[in-house]
Amino acid sequence: MSSLDKMWVSFASMGFMMLSMGLIYFSRHKINNRVIKFIFALVAYVLLIIGFLCMIYIVFSGPTGG
Repeated sequence: MSSLDKMWVSFASMGFMMLSMGLIYFSRHKINNRVIKFIFALVAYVLLIIGFLCMIYIVFSGPTGG
């Protein structure tokens, strides 16, 4: 994977983490329906895990060299 591709993957994973933070906030404080609250929280935690795993991959794959 090239350095530019790693940059885009890291941006996507940071975006997933920010989106999950917003979804968790809405599910805990703004939504009253339990089913929708559960769906928002589930999507948020899935995005958080995907973002975490992408960041772990980026950090431990090392520099690409040139």
